[in-house]
Amino acid sequence: MKLNLLLPSLFRQAYAATAARLARHWKNSFYLYLAALFTLYALGDAIFLHGLTEKRQGAFDMIVRNRIIVPKPDQDIIIVDINEASLAAMAPDYGRWPWPRQVMGEFLEQIEKQQPRVVVFDILFSDADVYNPDSDAYFDSAIASTSNTFFPLLRLDPGDDALSEVKPAMIPGVQALSNEAQRDATVAVVLPHFAAALNSGRLGLHNIYPDSDGVARQYMVYQNAYGWKMPSLPARLATVQGWPTPAAQNVLLNWRGKPFTYKYVSFSDVYTDLSSKAKKRPSDEFKNKIVIIGSTAPSLFDSKPTPLSQMHPGVEILATAIDNMKHGDYLRFPEARVPYLFLTLAVVWLTAWSFYLGARRGAIDQLFGLSQFVLIGISYASINFTTTYINLTGPVSVGLLYFTVARIYAAATGKALEQNMVRTTLQRSGELRATLLLIRLDSSKNMVSAAVLELIRYALENCGHEVKSVEILKSSQKGLWDLFEKTFAVSWVVDAADAEGIARVEADVQVVLTELTRQLRKYLAYPDHVADWYVHHGQVTGGQAARASWRVLFADAVLQWDKQQQGK
Repeated sequence: MKLNLLLPSLFRQAYAATAARLARHWKNSFYLYLAALFTLYALGDAIFLHGLTEKRQGAFDMIVRNRIIVPKPDQDIIIVDINEASLAAMAPDYGRWPWPRQVMGEFLEQIEKQQPRVVVFDILFSDADVYNPDSDAYFDSAIASTSNTFFPLLRLDPGDDALSEVKPAMIPGVQALSNEAQRDATVAVVLPHFAAALNSGRLGLHNIYPDSDGVARQYMVYQNAYGWKMPSLPARLATVQGWPTPAAQNVLLNWRGKPFTYKYVSFSDVYTDLSSKAKKRPSDEFKNKIVIIGSTAPSLFDSKPTPLSQMHPGVEILATAIDNMKHGDYLRFPEARVPYLFLTLAVVWLTAWSFYLGARRGAIDQLFGLSQFVLIGISYASINFTTTYINLTGPVSVGLLYFTVARIYAAATGKALEQNMVRTTLQRSGELRATLLLIRLDSSKNMVSAAVLELIRYALENCGHEVKSVEILKSSQKGLWDLFEKTFAVSWVVDAADAEGIARVEADVQVVLTELTRQLRKYLAYPDHVADWYVHHGQVTGGQAARASWRVLFADAVLQWDKQQQGK
């Protein structure tokens, strides 16, 4: 039991001793040393660490999920969904997935009659159906009769490139980025099986590459393979349609909302209606539409984590990329590492300088909080009102971390660092001349809050050029001790033989009184005749006798002030 009581006491003593030791050795210079350390970290992160990447990703996700202006999905994009209902409905006639390719051939032929703008397959037809060669031939013929169908190809692990026999130049739509493109290089890639799809040249990669945390936020515009530009499926579609394509290799997707935001129709419903003589669906349902054929069936495992969902259908990610390409509103994200670095250092050093100069803690808190709110607001507004994501996560994160450490140090060492004439006298020796200015506010005309008292105290302590301490005395006692309610005690101490120091203190007393008048007019509704003050001079002894000397001096000042009040 005694041990349980002893340990907290020992911990508090150790904590106080450590804080005092830090205060003696580093004082306010600690804030500058800390800022220098953070500067080294910021430089290292900007050059090679890149440790704020995940913070950027998390901030982006939060902003996207909570933004107030969300772009609407393009109404001309329709997803023909091979969902679980379609798999079940088609199973009696065509078996389990994959169905015979003739199904896709018939579907394509029928839908082409409605003159869609494009038909995009989000299905990789990589192998021949050895059991249904006629079915494959039917689909190949249907593709050959179109001029608006697009097909995906799949980029495999580049580590397998040496095993491939496919050269980039052999793939329709692939172009050399420069004269240094490697002509003999091979790429591991899965191409469509159908000759008509290859001959059309309307091919593109449909790989989705997530970020380091496994979340898909970006979409690849093209891949650089040995100096060859391999376009993505949306980029290839954009080129054929005449839409401007991004110059960047990757873009941030400008999400239209949570999954199933786009218009979906069930594959089996459309297929059955197209094959029926008595059609129930509109005959122009797909006219001039961008038709994307893909799957949301969980059993086909085509989903990815995104900022908006842990299971975002891959076909809708493709639809979002196509939508972004069509409207050119994909999100740009300039790296701007140098400007971000300078902004980070500005936040850190301005905060450090405020702490170093001993600015009022409440003011530092308010200004720092405002700066962080502004920086976060800029990032939030950039996604809501522009198509450029201004990523200020780095300055916010580093600034917040610096402020937290600095604030902990300030709280731990505040008592040791504050100006206190009693403590100063303890550290000196010999006879000293002390000056005590007592100021009492009459609150009968004004409501004087603790916050206002602190603002006035801070202003008085920082006016003039002489070192002094300003304390707020509070008491609920009556009689003589009622003098202490809303009372400021301002104290100075100099060597008793220092005539120049004594003169400077007397001048500083007048500076404090002048500042008092200014502060009362600033914060009080009725500032006139609300303050009484008394200046008392006396001798105190430095060293061990300091506390007793100050007690005598203070008691004498109170008595003299009381006599002055009674004589009025």
